[in-house]
Amino acid sequence: MHIRITFSALLSIVMISISSCDPSAMQGILNGTSTTPSLTNAEVIEGLKSALEIGANQAVSTTSALDGFWKNPTIRIPFPAEAEKVKSKALQLGLNSQVQSFEQNMNRAAERAAKEATSVLLNAIKNMSIEDGFAILKGDSIAATTFLKQKTTAELTQKFSPIVQKAIDDVSLTSYYEPLATAYNTATILTGGKAVNPDLNAYITEKALQGLFHHISLEEKKIRKDPAARVTAILQKVFGSVNK
Repeated sequence: MHIRITFSALLSIVMISISSCDPSAMQGILNGTSTTPSLTNAEVIEGLKSALEIGANQAVSTTSALDGFWKNPTIRIPFPAEAEKVKSKALQLGLNSQVQSFEQNMNRAAERAAKEATSVLLNAIKNMSIEDGFAILKGDSIAATTFLKQKTTAELTQKFSPIVQKAIDDVSLTSYYEPLATAYNTATILTGGKAVNPDLNAYITEKALQGLFHHISLEEKKIRKDPAARVTAILQKVFGSVNK
């Protein structure tokens, strides 16, 4: 029978297998010499990698879906903060539809870029060392997320940026923003305010990465809070051969 293992269940299995042991048993697990039914170092790390792969795929699937950003209030990309005054002025001028189109298309660009994150995340997981794995298991509630951020942010930024730019170009996003910025900047001639010209590509790329890692952290937090009773049956099925 095919058993579908969820991200939460699999990483919970790995964590509980270690954390529920007494100190001497844990040392045996780490050394691979315990007579108590347990997982070896290699099994723990491979289990952790598999769980993280599932979690990364789930996070990418969620954020890259249509409306993955746009209709998710937690990660939805808002009008650039440094240009918020542009939005306010535009609304005063009756440019409501332009403002909404601009914000929606920023989020569409992030959704498109998020699709490309999987290979980068999985490569980082594939190259995770035993030391990295146990540091994650013993770390705080977002240790795995922090690990992936450290290992992938630079590469993801390089990968996302041209995709975001293409998305900006494809939907003529700047054509939505320029009238807003122009209307605002024209008004500043009279008010003496400072003109604005935010880098849309950098802004959207940064927000897209924040949204992606936010979802990975949500998965990780759920894992670390799952009670042992919820995974006991799966533990027996997945690692039953280890206990024989």
